[in-house]
Amino acid sequence: MSPASKTSPWLVLNNGVKMPALGLGVFLTPAAQTADAVRTAIQNGYRLIDTAAAYMNERAVGEGIRSSGVPRNELFITTKLWPGQYGYDGAMHGFDGSLSRLGLDYIDLYLLHWPVPTSFAATVQAYKAMEKVQAEGRARAIGVSNFLPHHLQALQNETGVTPALNQIELNPFYTQPASRAANDERGIVTQAWAPIGGTYLRNKNAVTSGADTPLEHPLIIGLAQKYGKTPAQVVIRWHLDHGFSAIPKSVRPERIVENFDVFDFSLSAGEIAAIDALDTGVFAGANPETFTADTYPTDIDAQ
Repeated sequence: MSPASKTSPWLVLNNGVKMPALGLGVFLTPAAQTADAVRTAIQNGYRLIDTAAAYMNERAVGEGIRSSGVPRNELFITTKLWPGQYGYDGAMHGFDGSLSRLGLDYIDLYLLHWPVPTSFAATVQAYKAMEKVQAEGRARAIGVSNFLPHHLQALQNETGVTPALNQIELNPFYTQPASRAANDERGIVTQAWAPIGGTYLRNKNAVTSGADTPLEHPLIIGLAQKYGKTPAQVVIRWHLDHGFSAIPKSVRPERIVENFDVFDFSLSAGEIAAIDALDTGVFAGANPETFTADTYPTDIDAQ
């Protein structure tokens, strides 16, 4: 069976919208390489593509979609609102900008990119604008990214709306059990960014066996040998067996194809638990508790 004939399992969001569990992420993918990566992914079976206004490659994502030969209604496209455009009017402007750059009539999933605890009122107003674009049919579902449990609760308290999805940093070295539990309690899908642990640990401990990433850990390597898979495929399978959505990134065609070739095996409960035990509690990305629009200064409208 060729990768193109395989299909990702689907997850059902809390508003009934179906989303592929496995997709392509394009964080840090240069715009010049993005269209080819997106086209390669779609032509090899991917149906979920994840981008963001702050990635500065939405135009190239749109180009890749249009050149893929696959009808728009068979695809699931996610993008995100940058905190610099939070507030009601800013969010409406930000959504229109993303829609225009992507060259689409609607977005399948629109996310708040980060909580901004020091300006949570603007975060709430941005989410209320997202509710409006969903009501208008221009976004099929809305959610959040990098929200910790108390951020989720605060947003629900202010809006009365439960996000459909929370995209968080998640891999075998950083498993976020509290965030996952909070998502599960609310019927929120957990989606992993940096799912194979491509970001390096800030500090290593005995759990990692000296490995900088999960792909170098002896447990993951051993499972890859057992199943005749690569370490990356084992880690992606761990996400799927947990019921997560995952969006691994690559610009290399062979890696894009490889990352999707994970539907012919499953890990045992014991193997999943062993991978869970690799958690270090150490995150590699930004801190959601202190994030502001100035954490990574970005001029979205300059694209």
